[in-house]
Amino acid sequence: MTALSGTDLLKAVVLLAIDDDPQCLALVQAALQRPELEVLTAGDPRAGLEIVTRRRPRIVLVDLMLPGMSGMQVMQQILDVDPATDVLLMTAHYSTESAVEAIQKGACDYMNKPLALDRLRERVDGLIEEARRRERARRLDDELIEACRFEGIIGRSPLMLEVFSRIGRVAPHFRTVLIAGASGTGKELAAKALHRLSPVAAGPLAVCNCAAIPENLVESELFGHVRGSFTGATSDKPGVFEAAHGGTLFLDEIGEMPLAAQAKLLRAVQNQEVQRVGSTTVRKVNVRIVAASNRDLRAMVREKLFREDLFFRLCMVEIKLPALADRKEDLPLLLRHFIERFTKMYNKPVEGFTRRAETLLFRYGWPGNIRELENVVGYGCMMTESARIDLHDLPDSFSGELPAQPAGSVDLVSIDEIQKLHARRVLDYFNGDKVRTAEILGVSRATLYRLLAQPAAAQAAE
Repeated sequence: MTALSGTDLLKAVVLLAIDDDPQCLALVQAALQRPELEVLTAGDPRAGLEIVTRRRPRIVLVDLMLPGMSGMQVMQQILDVDPATDVLLMTAHYSTESAVEAIQKGACDYMNKPLALDRLRERVDGLIEEARRRERARRLDDELIEACRFEGIIGRSPLMLEVFSRIGRVAPHFRTVLIAGASGTGKELAAKALHRLSPVAAGPLAVCNCAAIPENLVESELFGHVRGSFTGATSDKPGVFEAAHGGTLFLDEIGEMPLAAQAKLLRAVQNQEVQRVGSTTVRKVNVRIVAASNRDLRAMVREKLFREDLFFRLCMVEIKLPALADRKEDLPLLLRHFIERFTKMYNKPVEGFTRRAETLLFRYGWPGNIRELENVVGYGCMMTESARIDLHDLPDSFSGELPAQPAGSVDLVSIDEIQKLHARRVLDYFNGDKVRTAEILGVSRATLYRLLAQPAAAQAAE
């Protein structure tokens, strides 16, 4: 796909003003019209919504008091069509309550009439710059995904870079490795990376999910069986150890293996030999072992739920995978990676998330880790009807909702104060990272510095 230049992107920007006051529309058109910005106008809500559906403007100015439909209702219908639209509400009847309500419902700004043209130009220029920046960020994310991909695993956080380094050092030499991490952190991807970087990469990689095997079939699954060795054994069958001969065996959820089978597994790992169920023949194998568990095996050893000798045999090297909540620096790349995957799968042109949806994703704790993130992005790509995934496109079971504001708890502060307070909260969340804060807020760094120039709390105190 050919990347858009800044000029190309600017030419693509359409701005729509909806107002029943012809003089206001003429003023907006005269103030904003320029070669790189197409300004459209509509004198009533229905005509404006028809233009929204047909032209998909990036920016829409809406008067709060319109005939037949309120500006809030118009804004909601615009955001239903395309949640990525930036809506600025205009009113000659300002109130703090309506300003707060507008921002909470999705407006990006709330402007008083008569319009201050310098402020209007500055705000529109900021939104256009944001569009330009988002396009640049999307292209950079595409490049970063490739730069930060390690054997199919994506990450640039210090924790993941340490994981990559350890895998790279261990892979050429290991005989046994234990991978620890919560469910959904990518243990199987790490096992595949170890195999691909090992000297036996050309050999097979056999996978055995220990949690999925009935207790009475564990030995048969691991070591195989001969015909007639038990009811249902109608033919000889090799186990996963033999299937992995000359390569790597991945034993996933090793902590779920029954104690009775652990002693026989220890012998197979230690001696590199197996004996099929019902057979007297011992077969030599050459297998590297990668075991994984989402349980604390050390605690299980203390509680006599896991054999100590097997644990130390498997844990010659331990690789710990961090939870997604501990590596949120990787979240933008992972979101981009999964969006690319699902847009190809569903053949839908999804560009990303709206600002409010992205903010929610960054605030969420992700107890299901990467697997949960993948499911949320896949669901969002499937459900969205616009170019960006919004809050209502997330799964019903997704529990990362923004906290509800108690009734009657509106703070009587100006819209500027709200912006400053929010900017500081986002900055605190990202531990002072002004670049990331500006990206999430959708403003330039210069605008962010202006918002932070005077502490909001100090101003309120004055």
